[in-house]
Amino acid sequence: MTDRAGEHSHSHDRDSHAHDDRGRDAAGFCSSCGAPLEPPAGPGRPQVCSGCGRSHFRDPKVGVGVVVHDEEGRLLLVRRGVDPAIGKWALPAGFLDAAESPREAARREAVEETGLDVAVGRVIDVYPGEPGSGVSFFLAFAATIVGGQLMPGDDATEVGFFPLDDLPEIAFASTRAAAGDGA
Repeated sequence: MTDRAGEHSHSHDRDSHAHDDRGRDAAGFCSSCGAPLEPPAGPGRPQVCSGCGRSHFRDPKVGVGVVVHDEEGRLLLVRRGVDPAIGKWALPAGFLDAAESPREAARREAVEETGLDVAVGRVIDVYPGEPGSGVSFFLAFAATIVGGQLMPGDDATEVGFFPLDDLPEIAFASTRAAAGDGA
């Protein structure tokens, strides 16, 4: 197959995703017409459909989470039951779904992972994603408990409150940073 610049490019098999020459994940086929997509012309550039010419952009994956302290100032953390960082501790967090507000996603993740309903407040900060996490960037929100029963759920195997000066093994730098920034 030859691309628009006349250079030879690899053809893709009918997988839903392929890998482009630059090592990034790339979609294999157009969601409009089904024709193969050309690899991106460069960093930050979209893939272009070889059939209809539609541009396909790779969207970032947004992580959201909550920083919750109990009445003693201890930080709410969950022990991860899945990779990356299985067995280590992190803020209650997860991915923002399409058409979901970041605050609603953060509240949903808190309920799913801790059993606690929270009121989500101000943005504490935005942190860069970490290699292997699948997150492009992470939004940390301050939150307060408004109900529920503390119990692990979803991909959390344990849940608990920890003093800021005696945290367990932390999974992500963003957890440690948000804990300090949200104190």
